[in-house]
Amino acid sequence: MMRSAKAGNKTAQQFRDAALPWLDDAYAFAQILMRTEADAEQAVQNCYQRALRQFDGFRGTAVRPWLLAILKTVCQERLGEMLGRRGAPTHVAGNKENGTPMIRQLVDDLPAPLGEVIALRDVINLSYKEIAAVTGVPVTTVMSRIAEARGLLLAAWRAANKAPPPAGGARLTVHRANAV
Repeated sequence: MMRSAKAGNKTAQQFRDAALPWLDDAYAFAQILMRTEADAEQAVQNCYQRALRQFDGFRGTAVRPWLLAILKTVCQERLGEMLGRRGAPTHVAGNKENGTPMIRQLVDDLPAPLGEVIALRDVINLSYKEIAAVTGVPVTTVMSRIAEARGLLLAAWRAANKAPPPAGGARLTVHRANAV
């Protein structure tokens, strides 16, 4: 009996050591998915509880993508419950200054698959491979979703700011450090 308790404490300590450094990332991702602080906090709590229960079976090397994949599932389940109860999940409007939507609001307005990948890449700073692990799609799909999301964000930002397109068309110029 005592060995079992010590083993449980060891597992709990290993889980804390592995998962707690990613708490801020989990919360940031949950805020994007859930769109309210209270729902995000609840989702992260449920995620960490579920992850602790599954930690003995974890065989990977990267805890962050595994944890965020669990969080995504928790959020999808919660949003499904909210949809069933109210007909639609609540959506809190983002802040606006001088009538211009903030980037957060623009990301919230993206379709869910695009908002997820842009948040995972540009807010949480995951690699394409890690994003693929979290979302369950191929890396090439991640890359195309990020490109599409960035294009939509740029168009929405320009429309909100009524900025004229750059000279020579509406193409965004990308500067690469090692371009030949």
